[in-house]
Amino acid sequence: MTIHHTRSGRGKPLLLVHGLGGSNFSWDTISPALAQKRDVIALDLPGHGQTPAESDSGSFDGLARGLDEWLAAEDLAGIDMVGSSLGARLVLEMARRGRAGAVVALDPGGFWDGWERTFFKTTITASIALVRALRPALPAITRNVVGRTALMVQLSARPWSLDPLLLSRELRSFADTPTFDALVNDLAAGPMQEGSANTNAPLVIGWGRKDRLCLPQQAERAMAAFPKARMHWFDRSGHFPMWDQPEETIRLILETTG
Repeated sequence: MTIHHTRSGRGKPLLLVHGLGGSNFSWDTISPALAQKRDVIALDLPGHGQTPAESDSGSFDGLARGLDEWLAAEDLAGIDMVGSSLGARLVLEMARRGRAGAVVALDPGGFWDGWERTFFKTTITASIALVRALRPALPAITRNVVGRTALMVQLSARPWSLDPLLLSRELRSFADTPTFDALVNDLAAGPMQEGSANTNAPLVIGWGRKDRLCLPQQAERAMAAFPKARMHWFDRSGHFPMWDQPEETIRLILETTG
């Protein structure tokens, strides 16, 4: 398994794992500040960014396998980890397997149930179809306050304030990820995330109170699955705290991972 990644800064290593359709660039709002204190490793998951897909990269189990094997190959087992969305579920899974050090999981997927599964699949499928249709015009649309607000209202509490270049790049990444549809189907139909972390290191689950994709009510199930975790609520954030509340996110990560 070869996973493309960037590395910057110095100090104790810290791994950043992006969400569905993202890449190492998803962390650009906070990675420079983290790199002042830590050796920051930001990867592209299999089938995302510059990392090619493998035969099972369209499933959560396949991504977890790939990440687990890469950690072992790179001698990074036990590294502190931060994940967002799908990446947050992956770092929780690594904690469950005993592969992680301190963990910060931001708005993790995998804790939806009942109608929430249909809500996730229906809304994200409609959103990606729109993004693909608009792909050639995304730079112009995201430069417009109304345009980026309309495109990002499900994912951000303050979409009008987001960096147009960041959004344009992220939305193109969503549209271009070859495993996106397969992962949506797998995540919506698959089992809920297993719990109980095999680690004594700090574990924090962060959740945006205005998350309209992984709904805040799912946080209770996440805490039940990982009872040793501490919950941190981002009062003015949607699905991506590192975009909506970057300074608060940086503080949480540095405090949790030491």
